[in-house]
Amino acid sequence: MKRIIKKVAVLGSGVMGSRIACHFANIGVQVLLLDIAPRELTADEEKKGLKLDASAVRNRIVNSALQAAVVANPSPLYRKSEVSRIKTGNFDDNLKEIATCDWVIEVVVERLDIKKSLYERVEQFRKKGTLITSNTSGIPIHLLAEGRSEDFRQHFAGTHFFNPPRYLKLLEIIPTPETKPEVLDFLLHYGDLYLGKTVVSAKDTPGFIANRVGVFALLDAMQTMQKLGLTVEETDKLTGPVIGHAKSATLRTSDVVGLDTTINVANGLAQGLPNDEAKDVFVLPNFVKQMGENKWLGDKTGQGFYKKVKGADGKSEIHALDLNTLEYKPSQKVKFATLELTKTIDKLADRFKVLVSGKDKAGEFYRLSFGSLFAYVSNRVPEIADQLYKIDDALRAGFGWELGPFETWDALGVQAGIDLATAAGRTVAPWVAEMLAAGNQTFYQVENGVRKFYDKESQQYQPVSGVENFIILDNLRASGKVLWKNAGASVIDLGDGILNVEFHSKMNSLGTDVIQGLLKGVELAENGYRGLVVGNDAPNFSAGANLGLVYMQA
Repeated sequence: MKRIIKKVAVLGSGVMGSRIACHFANIGVQVLLLDIAPRELTADEEKKGLKLDASAVRNRIVNSALQAAVVANPSPLYRKSEVSRIKTGNFDDNLKEIATCDWVIEVVVERLDIKKSLYERVEQFRKKGTLITSNTSGIPIHLLAEGRSEDFRQHFAGTHFFNPPRYLKLLEIIPTPETKPEVLDFLLHYGDLYLGKTVVSAKDTPGFIANRVGVFALLDAMQTMQKLGLTVEETDKLTGPVIGHAKSATLRTSDVVGLDTTINVANGLAQGLPNDEAKDVFVLPNFVKQMGENKWLGDKTGQGFYKKVKGADGKSEIHALDLNTLEYKPSQKVKFATLELTKTIDKLADRFKVLVSGKDKAGEFYRLSFGSLFAYVSNRVPEIADQLYKIDDALRAGFGWELGPFETWDALGVQAGIDLATAAGRTVAPWVAEMLAAGNQTFYQVENGVRKFYDKESQQYQPVSGVENFIILDNLRASGKVLWKNAGASVIDLGDGILNVEFHSKMNSLGTDVIQGLLKGVELAENGYRGLVVGNDAPNFSAGANLGLVYMQA
């Protein structure tokens, strides 16, 4: 059966539902966005003389949610005009219209009883063979499918988008034992090719992959922060771009997402993982509990780990929470000797050995946090993923890590990572030591331009799935395909008679070395090759001209 998605129904118009609807509209799909009908009139509606049966009233919730999404910053839409593809309605009047849809995505409140009640109504109108998925982030997928028809169960899976769906790349697909293999294959393919996602097939375990590991890392950082007496600002300085994580780092990210979300996910994991060897990490620190009680939830309540206030001069300034007194103080600039040593190290993988060798609190923080993380992810294979690269993919795409946990571990050295875990009081899964004993020294390796991962089950290196159709310069470089290079550029043989000029100067700026590389690429291409590509795998193609060089030449 050739499945084509022309129309999607999104059930639930909250922050996630409205933005998922927008992203489908972005790619040209017609969307039916539904939510509950109000049970009471607002004061404004009463003044206008409207009744509960008026269309404007019955669709007030969904229309207000969609309008909030349209004006949101960053925008969930490529262009404002894309919203014309979204039709709104409510569950009472319009649920029957899902019969015209090819895919139904449920995004209602995270309560099992409410979701199952909605599914019962969906079964009345859904046509056979239609995809039906849930965006739940915490409820076991198999519980959601219980009691439904065979056709419903066979076409049901979890589709866990990350917020905001347009910008965060991860889409976790969670099948049940009854999900048809062709349904799983379609969702993986569609998410990649049409939605532009890094799609990871996850097991039906608490938190799936990204939240299980990402929230562990966040809570472990909080506990290590307390143990070492670090401030909020110091913790964010240590867990941001210097280790390849987002600029908002750990605690600022919690403010943006909402501390209530962190608390809910952490509590859900703590309850759902009674046998987790690191279950102590999922116990919320007292300061987090107090912040939750105080409603200091971050941006949504005006204060969290950080708070914007007006200074004596009337200008806005940022204050940070003192975790000892729970009072806000002007945010302080942070300096660590260990971080100073990394300022001249551009390549992320080369920084890690310097960071864990630090003699100050920064070095101690990294030794403890990396040790805990390495032990934790080693014990999650095969519990949450059979292949270790899926864990790396999920953390890179869902949490914005430049390198996943196993990639970071490789950068430090596998045995060194085991030593860090032992020193941190954690135990690495036995399969890692067995891997080393068999002479396999890394989790990843490149053979003939193909990136492979160590497969625990077969005890062999296997190709990473899903990248066979991509040209990855790092893999070609590791396979000896570099024909020429200097400090700012390389000429790489892509195969099939095509060369590539890659920039690797500071921020890929255009200077003498890059210009020399471009000229060399043209020279080589004109002598025996069919074409020349200028490209790289960096986050940004080029920052522009090296202005320092321009001034020197002026």
